[in-house]
Amino acid sequence: MPNLHFHDLRHTGNTLAADMGVSLRNLMARMGHDNERAALRYQHRSANADRAIADALDALVQADRERDDGDDGAAGSLVPA
Repeated sequence: MPNLHFHDLRHTGNTLAADMGVSLRNLMARMGHDNERAALRYQHRSANADRAIADALDALVQADRERDDGDDGAAGSLVPA
């Protein structure tokens, strides 16, 4: 493919790895980086990451609701979003 460079493939692969939740330390090892600043370039904000965070927070709220004894008063009430 014209205008496709090896670095484009490397960037795409490492960005996908970061989106899958690979730790910064593992990204650094994968890319051969010895500092975090270089590896952080691959951890772009993505819709997948946002969805994973929202789902995890929702799971925490749902688990808390299931444990709820029903008498937390106003401080325990959740505001609909």
